Amino acid sequence: MKELTEPDWDPLSAAVSNDPLISYDDMRRHCPVAYSPLLGWSVFRHEDVIRVLDDPETFSNSVSTHRSVPNGMDPPEHTAYRGAIDPFFRPQLMRRFEPICRTLALDALMPVAAGSVFDVMEDFAVPFAVRCQCAFLGWPNELVEPLRDWTRRHQRASSAMDRALLSEMALELHSIVSELLAARRAGPAALDDVTSLLMQAQVDGAALTDADLTSIFRNWTVGEVGSLAAAIGIVTRELAVNVALHETLRARPELLSTAIDEILRVTGPLVLNKRIATRDVAVGDRHIAAGQRLSLFWVAANRDPEVFDAPEEVRLDRNPAQNLLYGRGIHVCPGAPLARLELRVAIEAILGRCQRLELDEGQPCRRAVYPASGWSFLPVRFA
Repeated sequence: MKELTEPDWDPLSAAVSNDPLISYDDMRRHCPVAYSPLLGWSVFRHEDVIRVLDDPETFSNSVSTHRSVPNGMDPPEHTAYRGAIDPFFRPQLMRRFEPICRTLALDALMPVAAGSVFDVMEDFAVPFAVRCQCAFLGWPNELVEPLRDWTRRHQRASSAMDRALLSEMALELHSIVSELLAARRAGPAALDDVTSLLMQAQVDGAALTDADLTSIFRNWTVGEVGSLAAAIGIVTRELAVNVALHETLRARPELLSTAIDEILRVTGPLVLNKRIATRDVAVGDRHIAAGQRLSLFWVAANRDPEVFDAPEEVRLDRNPAQNLLYGRGIHVCPGAPLARLELRVAIEAILGRCQRLELDEGQPCRRAVYPASGWSFLPVRFA
């Protein structure tokens, strides 16, 4: 077993930033479990990621100093909180939300004129994602722009790794949520929406605290907005450059959900997720001591040729069980049904507006900066 000596790579190097997918592929081939001061132990191979996901006793989700419900919890606490929130993503609730989601998508695209160039990210993906999450939670329209602005500033602070500013912004979001909860409690009878129902939810016979609710709402707004917007951009760009796939989906729209998951396997909207070792353990040929952190690279695992033949190709006949887009095991993403619904509706709205999607050759696309994924600027034309 190799002992830790010095960093194996620099996740913020120019080479990684210029082409992160190729860089992660290279790491998976040449150093599949790699150490860096920034990320601890980065795990790139599909089998190693599966190994970590399937052993939550050895690899804990409790990695943050801040309370994270339920993402940052381990059983049995995690089990209890998941039991309280999973019902909000039942199929009947998704069906009820779909027409609302569709209206938001069509409204967001309405200002885009045929033949004109628009930035998919700022003109559609981000505002649609913010409005969707607010509508799902039953939050007032007055919060849409503040949350959109907060999301922009939070992304910049995350990219700059400004911990002091991120702490300030966490308090800012806590204040927003606290005011919302106070207004709900002081208002008339409880509304029949997700926020009001969540305020009534219980875990082990006790109501959720404001800290619990703030953590959940942070994950369901800010966390989801970033990944949903990134995913919309990634899928839209693929359909612009992959004309054959675009034509296939126009002819066979029933394949759209499968295509979205497969496109996002190739280019994931979420780069990594973190764990912490609870005991000394070996992963691959590396020794990881108790208390050391691990970063699970979803995008690298989902492009592993040991699992996916020609992994960089979008193929609609793959086994979806191997796709780690929404995680796996006890920590599989609880909001996956909502994310899949929002993505499908967003791409259906885009396909309904055009015969072809074209990248604007006069303005190059810009990649999102780590820790984000996808594109920060994506100029596209409806043709």
